[in-house]
Amino acid sequence: MKLETLDSKPVIIIGGGLAGCEATWQLLKRGFDVLLYEMKPGVYTPAHKSQLLAELVCSNSLRSNIIQNAVGLLKEEMRTLDSIIIEAADATAVPAGKALAVDRTLFSQYIEQTLNECKGLKIIREEITAIPGDSPVIIASGPLTSDPLAKSISKTTGSEYLYFYDAISPIIDRDSIDDTLVFRASRYDNDNGDYLNCPLTRDEYEQFWKMLTEGKEVPLRNFEDSKCFEGCLPIEVMARRGKNTLAFGPMKPVGLINPKTGERPYAVVQLRQEDKDGTLFNMVGFQTKLTWPEQGRIFRTIPGLKEAEFARYGSIHRNTFINSPALLKSTLQLRSNDNILFAGQITGVEGYVESAAMGLIAGINIHRYLKGKDLTTIPPKTTAIGALLHYISNTSHKTFQPMNVNFGLFPPLPKRVPKKKRGEYFAERALADLKKWKEETF
Repeated sequence: MKLETLDSKPVIIIGGGLAGCEATWQLLKRGFDVLLYEMKPGVYTPAHKSQLLAELVCSNSLRSNIIQNAVGLLKEEMRTLDSIIIEAADATAVPAGKALAVDRTLFSQYIEQTLNECKGLKIIREEITAIPGDSPVIIASGPLTSDPLAKSISKTTGSEYLYFYDAISPIIDRDSIDDTLVFRASRYDNDNGDYLNCPLTRDEYEQFWKMLTEGKEVPLRNFEDSKCFEGCLPIEVMARRGKNTLAFGPMKPVGLINPKTGERPYAVVQLRQEDKDGTLFNMVGFQTKLTWPEQGRIFRTIPGLKEAEFARYGSIHRNTFINSPALLKSTLQLRSNDNILFAGQITGVEGYVESAAMGLIAGINIHRYLKGKDLTTIPPKTTAIGALLHYISNTSHKTFQPMNVNFGLFPPLPKRVPKKKRGEYFAERALADLKKWKEETF
């Protein structure tokens, strides 16, 4: 369908969560009509309780509010781009130290009222079960997308690119790994030593195994299945099967010789490079249901990881997300259909703020697309928004997993700076680059 025809149609947005509401706001204020589909109160997911739009289903915290922190910087970038989500959060904030926490009811009410006061909005309170084929669409249906719509998405994108289960290993900042204790090698030296290896003696391994079996786990929510796929069992579940299960599984030392000792370790933890710049490393095979404090406490006993900084903790939970690197352009448009955009957690970002940021960009980009404007420029990857867009559209589709914003996703700083100053430098560069992009784009 030609742009001239599409431009006359309302934009359909599927999902009234943070991403859907943010995309709606960005379009309404630019003069577009929007049909916002929200299946509540007719249909609820097991996680949702309120009839309001933009419901916060878990914590009431949007995490750090200081710009020297990656998610705090992301909020500031969204303020610069007139985000309704961050405006509402600022207006309904409750005391939370350096974090931005909100009164969740007032937060949702603020957003719903603001949107309803805009011209051009029609909220349709019913479940949409198939992707419309004759209108521009933003799909922001979230991690608990209903089964009928998920089937439609699967048909449109290819079933192999839609996931309903999220098994995530922790990711560690490269600068926090102790090179004096780890060594670089691959099994049998057949691929140029692509892994960092943390070697354990027998005593170290047995102590680590004992802590894993006793570690505190996150309790399952009522919509999560307690059964895990055999191919991605939590590391602590494997440990409980026997003392040597890990030593013959993900921690097996076969084919690895420590050049520092000339001997084969009793066990190893392998770290695999996560990003092109080599700033992040994934703990191979360490998907886990341990609580975040327990992950930090236990995993920092591994040789070389005593000072480990976690860009992302491990988890296993019910989650619907698409394989964005295989499916989406950096504009959030479907590679096979420019009229369909995805936004929010379904794109493979984690967290309230990250999801809303993708809604913000989807709203801006569908407006630019329908007006025939240049879409070759998106926020540079030196910004928090640009770094997220780059991650979900350029990561290897073979290893793609959902991610929170973190400075490991950003290009390295041009010069080495003290660790305590890195956030400040990242923020200064990001805000300057975003300002320039905004001036050139809007």
